[in-house]
Order: sequence, then structure tokens, then C-alpha cells
Amino acid sequence: MADAEIIPLGTRGRPGRGTGRDKPSSSSRSLAPGGQRSAPAPSDRAPDEVVDAAAPVDQVVVSADPTVPEQGRADDPADVAEQVADESAPAVDAPDAEVTRLPVPEPEAAADEEAPEPSSTVVGGSEPATAGERRRGLPLTELLTAARSAAHLVFGDDAERKLAELLAFARRRVTGDYEIDEYGLDPEITERFLMEMVRPLATKWFRVEVRGAENIPTDGGALVVANHSGTIPLDGVITMFSVKETTGRNLRPLGADLVFRLPFVGELARKGGATLACNEDAVRMLSHGELAAVWPEGFKGIGKPYSERYKLQRFGRGGFVSAAIRTGVPIVPCSIVGAEEIYPLVGNVPALARLLGLPYIPITPFFPLLGPLGLVPLPSKWIIEFGEPIRTDSFDPGAAEDPMLVFNVTDQVRETIQQTLYTLLMRRKSVFH
Repeated sequence: MADAEIIPLGTRGRPGRGTGRDKPSSSSRSLAPGGQRSAPAPSDRAPDEVVDAAAPVDQVVVSADPTVPEQGRADDPADVAEQVADESAPAVDAPDAEVTRLPVPEPEAAADEEAPEPSSTVVGGSEPATAGERRRGLPLTELLTAARSAAHLVFGDDAERKLAELLAFARRRVTGDYEIDEYGLDPEITERFLMEMVRPLATKWFRVEVRGAENIPTDGGALVVANHSGTIPLDGVITMFSVKETTGRNLRPLGADLVFRLPFVGELARKGGATLACNEDAVRMLSHGELAAVWPEGFKGIGKPYSERYKLQRFGRGGFVSAAIRTGVPIVPCSIVGAEEIYPLVGNVPALARLLGLPYIPITPFFPLLGPLGLVPLPSKWIIEFGEPIRTDSFDPGAAEDPMLVFNVTDQVRETIQQTLYTLLMRRKSVFH
């Protein structure tokens, strides 16, 4: 098999030319080793015919004797005209010898005239562009090739299909051809952006391990109840991602009103499927067969000091149990280990928190000492375990109004989560493994 042609990077065609022709130009011949041009091809002149060296400077001296070097100046106007004409002329196949055109001597009256250059206009100016400036331009074909290469690096082997999907997604967003439900859930934004933004954090940084995903109902309404921790409520987002990855269902968080008052965060939470943590919204969502989630500890859970980590706070007044009993959906206990260590809370600034209308201003070993760098969470190892569902469909319809029954079920859910946390902590090797 013949040797493959090697084309250096950054050239268009064969080496030394850049245009794909076999015959090099006079400029490329001047770059040959030794700074000399290659010997001209044989011509029709007689063997003893030698042009006098005293001829005008625009003439090229040619000798039939191979020992006589070719003379002349490479930067003469006639030579430049030869180069431009040679580049614009079509390639001629010569089976026997290479054809080289030489300038024909003109009368003395026209000896000083320069060969006209092809007319061209410099973009943004009025002066004509030189041949070197024209060659420096980047062709459109190379731009398209570079764009395809970049798309292949970003999207992989399926670049064309993914690029088409991205363009179709952009068209739908511009034209408004998309749907959201009555709570504000935007499925496309959630799956294409929110979940993909959380993916590297959950899989690479926290290395989340999910257990008991089979305890989550594949359809119909259900209420996931989890412990809350972490100073910043990242556990809610990570739990949403984990449920989506393992079951394919959208987990609908019931959030505090502060979440929806924050700029940008509230809008993003709505598009992700969150709604206000009130009994009416919870009942309506569960009755429609949605998979909802609640963190009953609230700000008391995420804002507790590091010394009280994994000790569950009070679960409120049991409103989530009342909503589950009214709709007859199961309650799925969820225990999260690892979130307590991402921002170890060692202090608080109550006065500043009241001024800003926040539940607390956290002080950690790295924030605010290290500034924005202190907002990077520690890469703790996370374990999320879903326990066996607690059924509520066996209660009477009026049981939701019985405070003692609601309290007993609430305490059962809390104790289940607390005991599971202790078990997971004993099995965990270390905070970061």
C-alpha cells in the first residue's frame, strides 16, 4: 500500500504551496534550502543561447548551461506579476516536462511599467489589498470545519442530533410552545438544566449512594419525609435528583415561604416543581397523584450547630401527616447522611439576620474568613436511604382531625428516621469515604 499523504496542520493542500497544485510558485522556490531557486525547465532556446546579464532588471536571465545559476531578482515587478498570474491560472498537466512561463522582453519604453495587480478592496478601507493580505484571510470552509470539530468535542459522537435538539428547544422557548403545570413545573427546564447542573455535584463531589429506592411508589401519590441539615438546604436538591435518577419521577418539594421570596431562587424553585408548604397545596398535590416531599424540621434543622448534628429537631405540628391521612397516600421516611458536614455551623449573627429578614447568618470554619471560597461545600460522602412506606389508607376519613392520632403517626415517622440515621452513621467508614 502506498504511503499516505501527510499534510501539516494549518495548511490547505500540499506542503509548500497551500493551494493543492503540484507546481510550486516562485515564492515557495525561494524558500528552498540554500535560498536558491530550482533549475528552470528546458525551453525552446538553442543550447548556446545565453541572455546577457546586463539586460534590464525586469528580465530574467536564463541559461541552458546547468552550471550557470539563474539570475534575477525575486522581488521584481515582473516576478510579482508572474507569481500572481501563476496563482490565478489553472493548473496544466505536462506529461514530459514542467512548463514555466517567463516574461517576454518589452521595448524600452515599456520597461519601467509595472504589471497591474488584480483589483481587490480592503474591508473597512479604501486601499487595495496585497496578495499576502488576501492569503491571510480565513476561508468559510475552515470556519465550518472548526465549528463541527467543536460540536463533536462538546456533544460527542451524537453531536448532530444533540445540536438539532438544542436548536429545537431554543425555538420552543422563543415561540412559547411549551407547557407548565398548575404549580409552575417546567419539565424541559428541570430535566435539561436543573438536573444536569446538579448531576456533577451529586455524582462526583458528594458521591451520593441511594438505598431503598424500591420503597418509593412507581405511580400514584406519596409523601417523602426527610431530615433537614447542611446550613444551606442542598439536601432538598440532591434528594430531588436522586429520586429522578432512580425512579424517573419528579419529586415535588414543599418549601418555606422564604424560598419563594428570594429573587431568582424562587422562580427557579417554581420551575423545578416546588410549591408552598401549606396544608391546602399538599392535599391538592397528593390527591392528584404527585410524589411530594417535606422536611419538617425546617430552619431549625438546617440552622442547628455542628455539635448537634444528626439529632432531629421537632417535626412541627404534624401538618404533613394530616395531609397524608386526608388523601390516603403512604408516607416514605427518608434519612440523609453527609449533609451535616458540608458547612459545619459554628456560629451565628442574630442581629444581622434580623436586619436582613433571614433565619440566621451562618459562621463556618471557612466563611466568612475565606470570602466566596468559604461557600464551597466540603466533599462529604452522602448516603440517602428510603425506608418502608407507612400506610395511611387504613384510617377513617375523620382521623386527620384527631390531634392525638396525628401526633402518634408524626412521632413514628420521626423515630424511624432517627434510628436509620444512627444505623447509617455506624456503618459509615468516615466523613469523606
